[in-house]
Amino acid sequence: MKYVVGYRPDERGADAIALAVVIAKTQGAELHLVNVVHGSRGDGSKAADPDLSGTALSLVPDEVTATFSTRSHESYVHGLIEVAKEDNAALIVVGAASNGIFKRFTVGSVANGLLHASPVPVALAPRGYNRKDPLSRLTVMTGMREGWQAVLDVGTTAAVRRHVPLRLVSVVEIDQLEQRDFDLDNALSPARQHVRTVLAQAAAKLPKDKVTVTLAHGKNIEQAIDGIGWKSGEIVIVGSSRLAENSKIFLGSTANKILRSLPVPMVVVPRDFQEQGI
Repeated sequence: MKYVVGYRPDERGADAIALAVVIAKTQGAELHLVNVVHGSRGDGSKAADPDLSGTALSLVPDEVTATFSTRSHESYVHGLIEVAKEDNAALIVVGAASNGIFKRFTVGSVANGLLHASPVPVALAPRGYNRKDPLSRLTVMTGMREGWQAVLDVGTTAAVRRHVPLRLVSVVEIDQLEQRDFDLDNALSPARQHVRTVLAQAAAKLPKDKVTVTLAHGKNIEQAIDGIGWKSGEIVIVGSSRLAENSKIFLGSTANKILRSLPVPMVVVPRDFQEQGI
């Protein structure tokens, strides 16, 4: 298994490598660090700058296999996607925008481009991400709209392979619910039924003590996300919007709000993604 890591000689590049290493440690995956430089489409690989290559590879510990290359392309985003296709990569990893709040997300042009075009899952490292230990938990955000099954399959398969706990989270934004004759228990009832269904499916693949379910709710997404607690060693897996083209990513409004509220890395899975492996 191989992960493509978008590398630039800045904080975002270091954040991306740190996250890729953490994910690879629990999977035994190989990293391909790719520096995309501007050039005509089709120029292909270029000789890597030895200093740049050495700096990037020095951020990868000895127990993780990694290579470095430079790719010339008119688009940084599509350069990474081309390499991911060539490598048959399971994941593209990039850093968030450099002007974000420490360990929170703002989505820069590269991340935004990948979140609207990538045919493979994309992992986003929050600013300042520097964890050294392997993953300790996977959290799957499972909404009630079409497509939640594919995200659950990716999460459960990844948790089983990595022998880490799986947390299933359904988020309800109270302010968006019908306010007429409002009763919280009744309003949350469909979501409660949904998480029970999701839990039953996940429990069929994982030991009972390895899967939990949480119904997160608040006046808004940000309040709901802040209220459920996070471990430094976890990542969140979400699905792309139903508006996405087949086998591509499009980040919907709810996923966008979740992303901007998270203190931990996030992996976005393309619509109708079949490979299951990350």
